[in-house]
Amino acid sequence: MRYTKKGVTGVKIAYIGGGSRGWAWGLMSDLASNKDMSGDVYLYDIDFDAAVANETIGNRFNDCEGAKSKWTYHASKTPKEALFGADFVVISILPGTFDEMESDVHTPEKYGIYQSVGDTTGPGGIVRAMRTIPMFEEIGGYIKKYCPKAWVINYTNPMTLCVKTLYRVFPEIKAFGCCHEVFGTQRLLTWVVEEFLGKKATRDEIKVNPVAVNHFTWLTSATYNGIDLFPYYRQFCEKYADGLPNKTDNNWMNNFFACAGKVTFDLFRRFGYISAAGDRHLAEFCPGKWYLESPERVKEMKFGLTPVSWRKEDLQNRLKRSREILDGDEIKLWNTGEEGVNQMRALLGLCDLITNVNIPNRGQIPNLPLGAVVETNAIFRSGQLDPVFAGEIPAQIYPLVSRVCAEQEAVFDAISRRDIEAIFSAFASDPLVTCGIEDARKMFDEMVNNTKAYLKDYNL
Repeated sequence: MRYTKKGVTGVKIAYIGGGSRGWAWGLMSDLASNKDMSGDVYLYDIDFDAAVANETIGNRFNDCEGAKSKWTYHASKTPKEALFGADFVVISILPGTFDEMESDVHTPEKYGIYQSVGDTTGPGGIVRAMRTIPMFEEIGGYIKKYCPKAWVINYTNPMTLCVKTLYRVFPEIKAFGCCHEVFGTQRLLTWVVEEFLGKKATRDEIKVNPVAVNHFTWLTSATYNGIDLFPYYRQFCEKYADGLPNKTDNNWMNNFFACAGKVTFDLFRRFGYISAAGDRHLAEFCPGKWYLESPERVKEMKFGLTPVSWRKEDLQNRLKRSREILDGDEIKLWNTGEEGVNQMRALLGLCDLITNVNIPNRGQIPNLPLGAVVETNAIFRSGQLDPVFAGEIPAQIYPLVSRVCAEQEAVFDAISRRDIEAIFSAFASDPLVTCGIEDARKMFDEMVNNTKAYLKDYNL
């Protein structure tokens, strides 16, 4: 890398999962839109042809109207080629295929268990973790060998267990997990500001203190220009207890990702703190009878059960779009709302940034286990990432959060040891697993069998 008056040139980014037709394209747009970094992006994917396609697409972003920097994209045949000497590593992979995810999400329905996402917790999240953790053990080993000083940004779920695996394999790694769910809650709070204070606020003007774990994050404070928003949020929850009206500038009521906020409003009215994730994620961390008891209950709460058939159809649409771009269709830059590029800029000393990330607990949440991966704010600045002291999980929500954290620790330990019986114990104890123990065993065995192609180092 080289620092100049205009910024930093010669930055090397390695993208693991570089054949992505979603997250990768968003990163390409964000990189082209920034004006003070430039360099090379090396795309590694087990589907090399997908990486080659993205090499062409990435290089075309340089010619987009509004592009402010130039990045050269390279498809890499080996992890070494992509990672060697990298300054930053981005990890965004699908562990397995949508066929395996279809089993994760839909096999439990035979037992009366419904999941709205199925990639982080519940029976689907645990079986997905069985595939994912061995992959991250391998990725962590490659990073240790080829780019030990790189900053590593993970977007893959289950976020907590992915980040924890990287630190177990390589304790000195500089890794953190990024999630945009808190951003959505900040945007919701701009609506509160507009409705009750008569001001037009932007997301970054909403200052929050997030605590707990990914996809089950809570805000213990939220302010706008020093004004406490909790009293106004309470009024907001009462007003919209039956759900938010649809707005054209959001996707709360869109397709299978429907979410009217009824779950998060209900949780605030129960516990007095703002749950900072979408209803689809939040519901999966709560006892199964609360929000996911049946499709009828889900409909009543106005959020969506996202079927994997929709994801498969969406993939075909993205593959079609990839072919159209390769055939010459115009590409336009867009604002993704993600903060990965700004995090890189801050770590290079080009700005300072405070945002939520997932990193091991070093005491930023005193009443959760040290070393458990937690979500709080952190300060990004030149060569440094420092967690912000968030304080203890409040007593009202501690039983919920501590149980989730304990389960994640148990699942991580059991999978790391490849101990099938210990994995099943955690699986059967998950609050979404509302069936009897015998049916839980049948469900677990069926789900594991459906994903066994990715479990070759387990003693099955």
